[in-house]
Amino acid sequence: MSNDASLPAGLSKYITSIDHVAIAVHNLEESVKLYTEVLGFELKERRRTEGKQTAMISAVLKAGEITIVLLEGTSPESQVSRFVEHFGAGVQHVAFGVRDLPEMAEELKASGMEFDTNVIQSPGLRQIFSARDKGSGMMFEFIERMGGDFSDQSVQQLFEQLEKKNAF
Repeated sequence: MSNDASLPAGLSKYITSIDHVAIAVHNLEESVKLYTEVLGFELKERRRTEGKQTAMISAVLKAGEITIVLLEGTSPESQVSRFVEHFGAGVQHVAFGVRDLPEMAEELKASGMEFDTNVIQSPGLRQIFSARDKGSGMMFEFIERMGGDFSDQSVQQLFEQLEKKNAF
């Protein structure tokens, strides 16, 4: 039996991997210490992202093929702080690596999935975020990597689109 057998027929042709898992935390520095000093992850990048009204700080960590992105809100109004207040610290979203992102997004929309962002593009990368599912509380990112990575501009666009929708 193929691993794709459990996926809806439309999605199995697009998903290639889990790109990363984003985890909302109470304290970024303590969390980075846990992941690097105890679990052995390597700290790859730190970033501060500011929207029109709120901000977050983040850290990208890697261990082999696994990527974790830790997120901390910088004020109670931050999307990340609101997520933690509502759901508690934990998985904020799962990012699936995909191919043919615009086509996949259209198929998911036709199946009833709602999105909180438009397709966000940066050199060599496209991404889109689902609306948070009311039943499970999950948000999904679908990301197509074509030789590029996140840029300050793409992260900024994401943050501002989510802020505009009042999504967390």
